[in-house]
Amino acid sequence: MNLDPLIGLAAGTALAPALPYAFLVAGLAALVVCGNWLVSGSVQIARRFGVSSFVVGLTVVAYGTSAPEMFISLGAAARGAHDIALGNVVGSNIANIGAILAIVALVATIPTRDKAIGLDLAAMLALTALLFAFGLTGSVGRPAGALFVAFVVAYTLWSVARAKKKGRADPEPATMRLPAALALTAAALFGLYLGSDVFVEGARGVAASWGVSERVIAVSIVALGTSSPELVASLVAALRKEADLSIGNIIGSNLFNIGGVLGVTAIARPIVVADRALFAGDMAWLLGFSTLLVLAMLPLSKGKISRPEGALLLALYCVYVALLFR
Repeated sequence: MNLDPLIGLAAGTALAPALPYAFLVAGLAALVVCGNWLVSGSVQIARRFGVSSFVVGLTVVAYGTSAPEMFISLGAAARGAHDIALGNVVGSNIANIGAILAIVALVATIPTRDKAIGLDLAAMLALTALLFAFGLTGSVGRPAGALFVAFVVAYTLWSVARAKKKGRADPEPATMRLPAALALTAAALFGLYLGSDVFVEGARGVAASWGVSERVIAVSIVALGTSSPELVASLVAALRKEADLSIGNIIGSNLFNIGGVLGVTAIARPIVVADRALFAGDMAWLLGFSTLLVLAMLPLSKGKISRPEGALLLALYCVYVALLFR
């Protein structure tokens, strides 16, 4: 989508300074709305084919909430904005733990009854470490992208097999006709494409007007914006006393952000790491937050994230964002 004509019309007018912010807000609104449409349509399609609700939640919902990150990174890479493509994923994963999960814990303590969560946490840490290693080479190329995608596909298949072994409930009936579900899904995908383009253009404009790098905007504003579906999904799960789904949504999202979002983006267009030192700093924060999450969940058989731990995570996230803009 070419936005240059609109930018050209606004140039030299009173609207010009506000245009990047308008793009940012409009793009984010489109991403949130269309992300919800994508989840709703996909769930209905899955139910039409007899897929259980648990498996739908494990795959369609978890990955559907990462659709904004997918379209943002793909759009940014296509426009040569590598810092946004990479920073969006790293920043979103930091925000998922330091902001989203922390806020949910402040609202309600998050216990877990799933002893296998240790394997999920180990997979998340392993994929994060792989990204760190590849990024330090100066680029995340197609081989790395293929490895990330293979990792997340294998993890998903294993998770579905584990769910089936536990004997989850029969699939719920669909409440939408198949043509309507297909149309809703198609509209969501098209809206996500348009919204991501507008959002990336707005993010680049805001970075220029603030005099900061695109990386700073990507790991802060862009990351928080694209993580809003995870906040809604996790809060709803926590308030419904479904804590396992709340923590699982965050872990699954972090896995898919690297394995799916960054993996597919790198296959489509290799990502250049412009500043390895800054990348290493961001990844150190991500590994730190991930490690704190693991420690908070110990012992894994009856772990929980309490309100004090949520407050600590949120405070550390505020420190991270403050250091970005110093």
